[in-house]
Amino acid sequence: MRFLRSLKPALATTAAIAAIAPKDLDINDPSSIKGVAKTIASGAMSYYSGTAEKFVDLPEPYYWWQAGALMGSMLDYSHYTGDKSYDRIIATALLGQVGPNFDFMLPSHFGQEGNDDQAFWGFAVMAAAERNFPQPDENVPSWLQLGANLWNSLASRWNTTACNGGLLWQIFASNPNGLDYKNSVSNGGLFQISARLARATGNNTYLEWAEKVWDWTEGVGMIDKDFNVHDGASASHNCTDINPVTFSYTAAIYMYGAAVMADVTGDKKWVQRTERILDAARSFFSPFPNATNIMYEHACEQVGTCNADMRSFKGYLSRFAYAASVFVPSIKPVIEELWHPTAKAAAKSCSGGPDGTQCGQRWYYGGFDGTTGLGEEMCALETIQGLLVGEAEPPLKGDQIKTVRTFEGSSNTKRGGRYDARLA
Repeated sequence: MRFLRSLKPALATTAAIAAIAPKDLDINDPSSIKGVAKTIASGAMSYYSGTAEKFVDLPEPYYWWQAGALMGSMLDYSHYTGDKSYDRIIATALLGQVGPNFDFMLPSHFGQEGNDDQAFWGFAVMAAAERNFPQPDENVPSWLQLGANLWNSLASRWNTTACNGGLLWQIFASNPNGLDYKNSVSNGGLFQISARLARATGNNTYLEWAEKVWDWTEGVGMIDKDFNVHDGASASHNCTDINPVTFSYTAAIYMYGAAVMADVTGDKKWVQRTERILDAARSFFSPFPNATNIMYEHACEQVGTCNADMRSFKGYLSRFAYAASVFVPSIKPVIEELWHPTAKAAAKSCSGGPDGTQCGQRWYYGGFDGTTGLGEEMCALETIQGLLVGEAEPPLKGDQIKTVRTFEGSSNTKRGGRYDARLA
């Protein structure tokens, strides 16, 4: 399957989707892709007990940031498949976490909130803005304004006391280990959100910040000459002790930011940077000769040391690689080469549990590997539903971005003149 024009008729309708067992995925059939995505989306949302009226934290061992990541995955599900059945739950979750200053700095979660955690909610809220996703609470700013507020919060913590700039991993003294570590994922979050705000608003300030954050990351060596994105470095060592471990999601965050910058600026350097990061990301594929072009998390997966966070990382590589292909079409052949066999392998892994549809972790295993969790569900979901990206509406910008107050086919539900979810 290529990024086909033939998918458009299937995506033009919001007719009911029939759930399909993932093991029966046909990547050449949009109806099959959507049916499998529906099954896996249900599995992912089974870990979330929130409702259309109230946000609820994920159960242990999942942190607050992964709730934001989950809502980002479900925004993709709604966008790619046309299934709007989770939209109210998504909106409630996003609105319920905006915080008193409408910037996703929520006091009740300060113990879990670092700069990278906040950024993941930013990815979700920017996706909502770029898709005119319904924002039903007139007492809360638009999705785009929330994204700008979140950006202001992140950018205010740009730290020049060491390394000539950069964001630290953590924000609060209650997380002291992260206050001496400048990590690529936090800075990548600021870079990508800057790029997306530049595109959405046309404001050059965001454009300048995106350039500055990229230049800083590359300058200290967190992005190396081969475009591998390394994890971070110590502020106390003036960022001279680069931690060489690489994770798939960090590469993906910078890749998509670079692709957005390519669209905003028209500068070929950003096309080349997107291509180079994707080429470096081949290291996250082909763990064995008999598992060619199948994705894996090389820092931990083969040795069984992936924690609950790491077990979701592949999903963000899929999310942002598919999205990058919209702005940098030259990477589409590589996406096809790597993600088509990966999507098939991911689907085969979703054959465990009592109903035979729970997803596993190690896709090179050839089937279900016995490891289950929210991360496994999100990874498979993003990897499979993203096959539909070529015919989905691209991200909106400028005057195309509106504030939609009602959900499709319905009117607002309020009590006492206020949407129920506000600051839940």
